[in-house]
Amino acid sequence: MKQIWHDLLFAHWPLPQAVMRPLVPTQLTLDTFDGQCWVGVVPFRMSGIRAREFLAIPGLSRFPEMNVRTYVSHGGKPGVYFFSLDAANVPAVWAARRFYHLPYFHAAMTSKELGANIHYRSRRSQGAAEFRGYYRPTADVRLREKDTIGNWLTERYCLYTTHRGQVYRGEIHHQPWPLQDAEAEFETNTVAAAAGISLPTTAPLLHFARRLEVLVWPLRHSE
Repeated sequence: MKQIWHDLLFAHWPLPQAVMRPLVPTQLTLDTFDGQCWVGVVPFRMSGIRAREFLAIPGLSRFPEMNVRTYVSHGGKPGVYFFSLDAANVPAVWAARRFYHLPYFHAAMTSKELGANIHYRSRRSQGAAEFRGYYRPTADVRLREKDTIGNWLTERYCLYTTHRGQVYRGEIHHQPWPLQDAEAEFETNTVAAAAGISLPTTAPLLHFARRLEVLVWPLRHSE
């Protein structure tokens, strides 16, 4: 599947391993940076969504999405584990739950660029999970070097999920993230709390990416 991701914010908070371990399936190894796990709240919008060699379907190929995630590994391969993914498209939510076994939820969402800011709104259709805020880049694009926190958080080329006690991996391919430093204001942010995660009161680490083309492969059983 091909996708294009736009106006993406990485907002990350550190959390102790003891807090995160009960929240992640035991089959997956928690990844840490300087001894801490990290939880990300990631709002963005997608376009150009289509299966390889097929045209995009009008009405299904573009919509906002937001995820709450942390970082894990399995069999020595680092990846992403999702606590929740909100999307403003009912068929996409159904398909992702059915074929990728991912915790997708339908939400009313908007992403608008007003001046220098991306204004983002999301309210889950069922349950108390809401995000309202705005964000913007504050510096030029800079690729993050290996062994830096920016690289560690973002340069991950697979996702992990579990289904009926088995671990599955979905491979993802893209160019290195064109990251920019960012700043943000959050009016409401309860999407992590809806997954049972209490975020620290400290300011998050923020990165912005304007555009990235992505290839996503079907799930495969991870040995």
